[in-house]
Amino acid sequence: MWFGKSSGRWGNAALSFGLGMLGLASCVDGFYLPGISPHDYKRGEKVDLLVNSLTPSLNSENKLESVLSYGFYDERFHFCKPEGGPKAAHESLGSILFGDRIYGSPFNLHMLKDSSCELLCQQTIPGKDAAFINDKMMKGYNYNWLIDGLPAATVKMDDRTQQEFYSIGFGLGSVSAPGQLVPHFNNHYEITVQYHTLDTIHHRVVGVTVTPMSKNTVMPKDFSLNPSCDVVEPMNLHEDKDNSVVFTYSVKWVRSDKSWATRWDNYLNAMDPKIHWFSLINSGVIVVFLSVMLALILIRALHKDIARYNAEDAEDLQEDFGWKLVHGDVFRAPRSFEFLSVIIGSGHQLFWMVLATLVIAILGFLSPSSRGSLATAMLILFILFGFSAGFNAAHMYHSYGGNSLKRIVIMTILFVPGTCWLILMVINICLMSAHSSAAAPVGTLLGVMLLWFAVSIPLTIAGAYFGYRKKTVDPPVRVNQIPRQIPDQPWYLRPIPSALMGGILTFGAIFIELYFIMNSIWFHKVYYVFGFLFFVFLILVITTAEVTILLTYFHLCSEDYNWQWRSIYTAGASAFYVFLYGVLFYFTRLRLASFASLVIYFGWMFIACLLLFILTGTIGFVASHHFVRRIYGAIKID
Repeated sequence: MWFGKSSGRWGNAALSFGLGMLGLASCVDGFYLPGISPHDYKRGEKVDLLVNSLTPSLNSENKLESVLSYGFYDERFHFCKPEGGPKAAHESLGSILFGDRIYGSPFNLHMLKDSSCELLCQQTIPGKDAAFINDKMMKGYNYNWLIDGLPAATVKMDDRTQQEFYSIGFGLGSVSAPGQLVPHFNNHYEITVQYHTLDTIHHRVVGVTVTPMSKNTVMPKDFSLNPSCDVVEPMNLHEDKDNSVVFTYSVKWVRSDKSWATRWDNYLNAMDPKIHWFSLINSGVIVVFLSVMLALILIRALHKDIARYNAEDAEDLQEDFGWKLVHGDVFRAPRSFEFLSVIIGSGHQLFWMVLATLVIAILGFLSPSSRGSLATAMLILFILFGFSAGFNAAHMYHSYGGNSLKRIVIMTILFVPGTCWLILMVINICLMSAHSSAAAPVGTLLGVMLLWFAVSIPLTIAGAYFGYRKKTVDPPVRVNQIPRQIPDQPWYLRPIPSALMGGILTFGAIFIELYFIMNSIWFHKVYYVFGFLFFVFLILVITTAEVTILLTYFHLCSEDYNWQWRSIYTAGASAFYVFLYGVLFYFTRLRLASFASLVIYFGWMFIACLLLFILTGTIGFVASHHFVRRIYGAIKID
């Protein structure tokens, strides 16, 4: 994107390399095309039920009170453990980093073998732990189980379409009436597994639902007998004494005509596609509006300006005015161009990462069955495109007269990864202090650091080496030795007002899709409309470029030649509105009670807004750079 075609060749080469690495990873059980690796079970074959961390959901008041997750085998829950202790399941890097802690369980499921009121175990829960469990039930915490890669779900009804869909997870407990002080603890699980029969021998799992129940079950005196699950009285945990809890489950196998390839459809039916279409139409209207304005400026105003500036008839010659007055300063190196170069280099890295991730997702490699595959892909691609960050940062730095390659390399290496790493460490410390299972293990953090040192840093250094050696492109006009004085600007062209005006237009093109992304992240829903997201990303790129070009033109006409940093602020201002939207989302959808939850929520919001600022700022800068070179290269300068 920066300075001509050579950069594009390097970017395309890096993109091809990244896709090749991900293709290689598919051979190592990291990625696969959905639909090519189903598990065929025979009658009576054991079907594993895996348990994941308990996660918060909306409480009885339709608010989210926590963002902390807790491991299923957290000692305070006293859930039944398998013989020999729970064994961890294989997880991807992204799955671990974003809080999945998947283990085996003592549930005994066999294909096509129904069972009723099977005993798991009997546990004694002290009053202190009962208070902990009651608190999590009041906050709407959910169980999260997996069978054959499918999450156990609760069947719900969509109020808009009146269609049933699967809501991932099911309640730890229930509050039967508003104002109920002691919730009912769900200790009996009615598991329904849907299966599709291929032939008389092979069967596949195509759906999993769980109906949790609260039963004050009593163990029979004869321990060789299973308890009775006909109890109607609910199980309440008393906080002033020990509680004896009996855990039981039943399994029912239901034949289904649903194929294995479409088994995720019920899980992905919760989002109304009409809203996404409205989002695209809304964004498209903004793009058309900006395109018309830009066309009017480029075709009418600029065409007339260039014609007057290049007039050879003596009668048409007149004193310079408008944007031609600053031709001797417009290509002057901006203040702090080292840091500006680092931002642009990091922005190229983020751009290629986002684009490659969306392409891979559209192709179907990021199946929801492969938990954490999206986060893993983004992390790997970000590391691989470190070459693009080093190349573009060093080339831009050298173009503005910088001569310390070592300095720009160190700044590029530390800026985005270092800032994100520090914030993530603060978040991880908060998670550890709250005894949350989402805290990343030390081994995983060391693995990420190893990837950074062994792959990202060498690629960044290599990119910086080639970028610094690449021939710089001379500006189309000569730069004056003495800077021109900038006149007072109208209030609407001053830095803050102009940035806010530009940012609101860009934010308007993405805010509807942002709502679905926020809901997916914080309410643990599956986000799957990557086709819509890809078009929204393209609209974001076009809108950002057009808004920045318009405001850059207005600034130049007002004899303000400091367009470099202005283009970044103007384009990146959408991140400010995204953060404000995050604050609004917090007050309308969340009610986080703990300090740790607040730090985690706003810490992630800050990371997201910082990356969005760098990404959109780079898009705006590159668009303005090409625009400025084009218009000043089209006029005659004495």
